[in-house]
Amino acid sequence: MESKIELRQMKFYAFHGVGEQERIVGNNFTVDVLLATSLEQAVRSDNLADTVDYAEVYSVVRQEMNVPSRLLEHVGGRILSALKHRFPQLESIEVKVSKQAPPFGGELQCASVILREEYNK
Repeated sequence: MESKIELRQMKFYAFHGVGEQERIVGNNFTVDVLLATSLEQAVRSDNLADTVDYAEVYSVVRQEMNVPSRLLEHVGGRILSALKHRFPQLESIEVKVSKQAPPFGGELQCASVILREEYNK
Protein backbone atom coordinates (compact mmCIF):
# COMPACT_ATOMS: atom_id res chain seq x y z
CA MET A 1 0.00 0.00 0.00
CA GLU A 2 1.41 3.40 -0.96
CA SER A 3 0.64 5.95 1.70
CA LYS A 4 1.35 9.63 2.26
CA ILE A 5 0.48 12.34 4.74
CA GLU A 6 0.03 15.87 3.45
CA LEU A 7 -0.23 19.12 5.36
CA ARG A 8 -1.11 22.00 3.04
CA GLN A 9 -1.05 25.75 3.34
CA MET A 10 0.35 26.02 6.86
CA LYS A 11 0.46 29.80 7.35
CA PHE A 12 3.20 31.70 9.13
CA TYR A 13 4.32 35.28 9.55
CA ALA A 14 8.10 35.09 9.44
CA PHE A 15 11.25 37.09 8.80
CA HIS A 16 12.99 35.46 5.83
CA GLY A 17 14.53 37.36 2.95
CA VAL A 18 17.68 38.59 1.31
CA GLY A 19 16.80 42.23 1.95
CA GLU A 20 17.39 43.59 5.45
CA GLN A 21 13.93 45.18 5.44
CA GLU A 22 12.33 41.77 4.85
CA ARG A 23 14.08 40.40 7.93
CA ILE A 24 12.85 43.38 9.99
CA VAL A 25 9.26 43.77 8.73
CA GLY A 26 8.52 40.15 7.84
CA ASN A 27 6.07 38.64 5.40
CA ASN A 28 3.41 35.96 5.05
CA PHE A 29 4.58 32.47 4.14
CA THR A 30 2.92 29.15 3.50
CA VAL A 31 4.46 25.71 3.86
CA ASP A 32 3.26 22.42 2.38
CA VAL A 33 4.71 19.05 3.31
CA LEU A 34 4.15 15.65 1.73
CA LEU A 35 5.43 12.73 3.79
CA ALA A 36 5.65 9.16 2.51
CA THR A 37 5.60 6.46 5.17
CA SER A 38 3.94 3.15 5.81
CA LEU A 39 0.49 3.68 7.28
CA GLU A 40 -0.65 0.05 7.15
CA GLN A 41 -0.37 -0.46 10.91
CA ALA A 42 -2.33 2.74 11.64
CA VAL A 43 -5.02 1.68 9.17
CA ARG A 44 -5.51 -1.51 11.20
CA SER A 45 -4.92 -0.23 14.73
CA ASP A 46 -6.57 3.22 14.78
CA ASN A 47 -3.72 4.20 17.13
CA LEU A 48 -1.84 7.51 16.91
CA ALA A 49 1.40 5.77 17.90
CA ASP A 50 1.30 3.89 14.57
CA THR A 51 1.38 6.98 12.37
CA VAL A 52 3.02 10.40 12.08
CA ASP A 53 1.36 12.89 14.44
CA TYR A 54 0.23 15.85 12.31
CA ALA A 55 0.42 18.21 15.29
CA GLU A 56 4.08 17.28 15.79
CA VAL A 57 4.79 17.85 12.10
CA TYR A 58 3.24 21.31 12.38
CA SER A 59 5.29 22.02 15.50
CA VAL A 60 8.54 21.07 13.74
CA VAL A 61 7.68 23.31 10.77
CA ARG A 62 6.68 26.21 13.05
CA GLN A 63 9.94 25.93 14.99
CA GLU A 64 12.01 26.15 11.80
CA MET A 65 9.90 28.99 10.37
CA ASN A 66 10.67 30.99 13.54
CA VAL A 67 14.41 31.01 12.67
CA PRO A 68 15.11 33.89 10.23
CA SER A 69 16.95 32.98 7.02
CA ARG A 70 17.98 34.85 3.92
CA LEU A 71 16.91 32.12 1.48
CA LEU A 72 13.77 30.02 1.17
CA GLU A 73 16.08 27.20 0.12
CA HIS A 74 17.73 27.33 3.55
CA VAL A 75 14.40 27.37 5.40
CA GLY A 76 13.12 24.44 3.33
CA GLY A 77 16.30 22.46 3.89
CA ARG A 78 16.10 22.99 7.65
CA ILE A 79 12.46 21.87 7.69
CA LEU A 80 13.31 18.77 5.66
CA SER A 81 16.21 17.84 7.96
CA ALA A 82 14.22 18.49 11.13
CA LEU A 83 11.31 16.33 9.92
CA LYS A 84 13.64 13.47 9.00
CA HIS A 85 15.34 13.70 12.39
CA ARG A 86 12.03 13.74 14.28
CA PHE A 87 10.38 11.03 12.13
CA PRO A 88 13.08 8.56 11.01
CA GLN A 89 10.41 6.21 9.62
CA LEU A 90 9.73 8.61 6.72
CA GLU A 91 10.53 7.20 3.27
CA SER A 92 10.44 10.56 1.51
CA ILE A 93 9.77 14.18 2.33
CA GLU A 94 8.69 17.00 0.04
CA VAL A 95 8.66 20.54 1.41
CA LYS A 96 7.32 23.61 -0.38
CA VAL A 97 8.00 27.02 1.17
CA SER A 98 6.23 29.99 -0.42
CA LYS A 99 6.71 33.70 0.23
CA GLN A 100 3.50 35.58 -0.43
CA ALA A 101 3.77 38.76 -2.53
CA PRO A 102 7.59 38.93 -2.60
CA PRO A 103 8.84 42.53 -2.71
CA PHE A 104 10.60 42.78 -6.07
CA GLY A 105 8.36 45.04 -8.08
CA GLY A 106 6.39 42.46 -10.04
CA GLU A 107 2.85 41.27 -9.60
CA LEU A 108 2.70 37.64 -8.49
CA GLN A 109 1.00 35.63 -5.79
CA CYS A 110 4.08 33.94 -4.37
CA ALA A 111 7.60 32.69 -4.93
CA SER A 112 8.23 29.08 -3.88
CA VAL A 113 11.01 26.60 -3.36
CA ILE A 114 10.24 22.87 -3.48
CA LEU A 115 12.70 20.37 -1.99
CA ARG A 116 12.28 16.59 -2.08
CA GLU A 117 14.39 13.87 -0.55
CA GLU A 118 13.96 10.09 -0.63
CA TYR A 119 15.46 7.67 1.84
CA ASN A 120 16.42 4.06 1.30
CA LYS A 121 14.49 1.69 3.51
